[in-house]
Amino acid sequence: MEVPVRNMSGEQVGTIELAPEIFEVEVNTGLMHQAYVRQMANARLGTHKTKTRSEVNRTTAKWYRQKGTGRARHGARSAPIFVGGGVAHGPKPRDYSKKMPRKMRRQALRAALSALAAEGQIIVVDELTLDAPKTSAMRAVLQQLVGDDSVLVLVAEGSDVVEKSIRNLDRAQALRATYLNVRDLLSYDRVIIPQAALDVIQSFLGTASEAEVE
Repeated sequence: MEVPVRNMSGEQVGTIELAPEIFEVEVNTGLMHQAYVRQMANARLGTHKTKTRSEVNRTTAKWYRQKGTGRARHGARSAPIFVGGGVAHGPKPRDYSKKMPRKMRRQALRAALSALAAEGQIIVVDELTLDAPKTSAMRAVLQQLVGDDSVLVLVAEGSDVVEKSIRNLDRAQALRATYLNVRDLLSYDRVIIPQAALDVIQSFLGTASEAEVE
């Protein structure tokens, strides 16, 4: 798949051939969903906790006498049926993390990138740099490239200038290419990929990298 390469002004300065093994694979929605669910589950802290009737701080004295009141017998106000009592079968701290083989995770990324490429949502730029962190300058650059669409900007490595310039923009996010994930890819209208970041993606999603794993 051949796509144009643009500069920061939005002008086309060339073309580039996207690797078909990354950007032209079958779009497996089931696999992408599985990767998305895993990512969201792994982000959960699992620190929720409710108290049982043995843990609530209420008196342990018998509420009223056993017989003669016409009411059901109760030994404490901590029973789950009373306000202020314990919770029956409530949530306890647990680990929500899910496992997924690395090959499946990477194939889900390829499927997501292929879906974006097929819809023309990927924009390749020759470079994305600023002399100093400046939100207004980055806003102007993104306006030239994507207009009013929300955008995910991939960077090859940590760039404080680019990341700080994007940080205060509501509809934009900067992400290192090595942290590529299905959730962020599918959460924005457009994805801007500088050529340096494209090389990083190729390095771990290309066929050569899979062969090294085996």
